[in-house]
Amino acid sequence: MPRFFNRPTLKVARDLLGQVLVVREGRNTLSGMIVETEAYIGCDDPACHAVVGRTARNEVMWGPPGHAYVYFTYGNHFMLNFVTEREGFPAAVLIRAIEPQQGLRRMSDRRTTDDPTRLCRGPGNLTAAFGITRKDNGLPLDGKRLGVYQNAARRPAIGSSGRIGVNDGSEKPWRFFYLDHPAVSAYRKGTKAGRRNVAANKRK
Repeated sequence: MPRFFNRPTLKVARDLLGQVLVVREGRNTLSGMIVETEAYIGCDDPACHAVVGRTARNEVMWGPPGHAYVYFTYGNHFMLNFVTEREGFPAAVLIRAIEPQQGLRRMSDRRTTDDPTRLCRGPGNLTAAFGITRKDNGLPLDGKRLGVYQNAARRPAIGSSGRIGVNDGSEKPWRFFYLDHPAVSAYRKGTKAGRRNVAANKRK
């Protein structure tokens, strides 16, 4: 697993689509297929937490690849990221949306909706559904609590666009998603830059 994440972040962000996230809660197992990601790369990326340097909050980003970087934002949301590239270089992929597979009842209780296309649409919603909090920060992605596994299913067409919810660096086409997937953020057609990238991917 560390080898998968010890690669260029944009490559990892794209290749994570279709992979399965597993979260274990005692005897309960929650899982879902990743359908939307977003890349954040290095101190020169104005939208990356590393732009302010190494801090207690972003310390995990500087560590070995293949670990969870979880932070709290907007006063009520946890965000799940996967650390990428070599140790000492701060980069990560934000998991933006998941298609639920196992544990839908438990997810529904947490999210007060039973619509599987909405349970894990958006990074704050998916962490709420999976019960991911700051206690998961720094955990390995091949451990007893968290796991990421390859999915042999056929991959749909992939689109890309500018990143969502950032003031600087939103023009970078570093968001990847399955085209026309119902669990992907409604923003998927995005800005003008996003629409150009989606169109380009459709032509490929």
